[in-house]
Amino acid sequence: MFEKFKQLKQLKELQDSVSKEKVEVERNGVKIIMNGKLEVEEIKIDPAIDRDKQEKIIKECLNEAIKKIQFAISKKMAGMAGLGF
Repeated sequence: MFEKFKQLKQLKELQDSVSKEKVEVERNGVKIIMNGKLEVEEIKIDPAIDRDKQEKIIKECLNEAIKKIQFAISKKMAGMAGLGF
């Protein structure tokens, strides 16, 4: 039974650690910051870039940020499982 509590504590610590992760992706003056909960914390755009190009850049930045966060999460989970990367 105590083993289950230990595992629960480890999962809570992992969840807390993951939620504190942040990634920043910047491309052509457009910057996105995303946290480990996959929430966008900040978007900065360059008003000198036309709307169509900005939309494309924002989409690319979001996709890259999601991939980076997913990688960071999988790395932490592997570390917790003792697999290490």
